[in-house]
Amino acid sequence: MINIDRFLSDEQDPKAVEKVIGKLNDLLTTGEEIMYLAVQKKPAVNLLPDSIAITNKRIFYCEPGNLGLTMNFKDISWKNIKEVSFKEEFFGSKFICVPQHGENIVTEFIPKVQTRKLHQAANDQLEAFKELTRQQGLEDTRAAATAVNIPLTENVFDLVIEDAEVIQEQVIEEIEDETTLKLRKLKSLYDKQLITQAEYESKKANILDSL
Repeated sequence: MINIDRFLSDEQDPKAVEKVIGKLNDLLTTGEEIMYLAVQKKPAVNLLPDSIAITNKRIFYCEPGNLGLTMNFKDISWKNIKEVSFKEEFFGSKFICVPQHGENIVTEFIPKVQTRKLHQAANDQLEAFKELTRQQGLEDTRAAATAVNIPLTENVFDLVIEDAEVIQEQVIEEIEDETTLKLRKLKSLYDKQLITQAEYESKKANILDSL
């Protein structure tokens, strides 16, 4: 069972804290811990205050229902939050959560001292999540680079050299001198019946005589 004493340090409503913590205890996942709890304090009637709980995984919005007989909980995880802020007013402060998508979530009448600590706790967890995400991204990039950059063994290197030598020999064999090229073109003209056999023989003789 969670000890509620540490959530009463900034004059939070004890009854509201006890009720919220009792319900939250069943909603927390493995490794999840409540970092701070702020309780609304309305300027007139404050019988059913809303509460905001910060954990290392998400923000909980706790709203009483059915005249205080039930508690409604809504949560938003850090990966879905863009930023958090607050605005001090005459009666307490507004705590503002800006999600990645959708409208801002605004809670009014949070006592100023609680709002500052609520914002600090939320901002710390949000920055920690962003840093963790950045580190995971770097590790994924390194893993992908390592998978592609396969080191060559001596045998593989020898194969690469042998292949290069074979390719080089083939290129040398395909190189033709000027005379051979002229004879090949002449034969091509004759095969296509663009010149007569007599013309072919005559030009062939002239090419060979020039050697």
